[in-house]
Amino acid sequence: MVATLVDDLLADPTALPYLSLVATVRDRIVGHVLFTAVTLQPRTEHAPASILAPLAVHPDFQNRRIGGMLIAEGLNRLRERGVRLVFVLGGPGYYQRHGFSPAGKLGYAAPHPIPPEYTDAWMVQALSPGTVRHTPARVQCARTLADPKHWLA
Repeated sequence: MVATLVDDLLADPTALPYLSLVATVRDRIVGHVLFTAVTLQPRTEHAPASILAPLAVHPDFQNRRIGGMLIAEGLNRLRERGVRLVFVLGGPGYYQRHGFSPAGKLGYAAPHPIPPEYTDAWMVQALSPGTVRHTPARVQCARTLADPKHWLA
């Protein structure tokens, strides 16, 4: 399912611009992260933003900080490109270690409703100071990723 999602996002023009990074060990791909473009609705200000989805590390190479290195490198490259916000839906314990914090508390709604027991799984990271303005906005992602099957039900 993850490989299909990646293929579909890479072919989706509404995901542009995207950033795709791989981690290799002895010429073998062992990890991948994809960041695709999102917009904030309503568009009250110009704040280029992306969403991290998906992140995958081969089971034989997990717990070796490969995912964290992919996230860090991706965030650095997005910052260089002028991206100001990055969103993710995932395990709070993991992503908070990488600088993400609950997005809903800051007024950023996910593309689909998040059940109350998972609200802290919808997170954001500001890549430049002063970006988070506590102005309510809904994140609109690429058509492929906007499919409800990719969100908590």
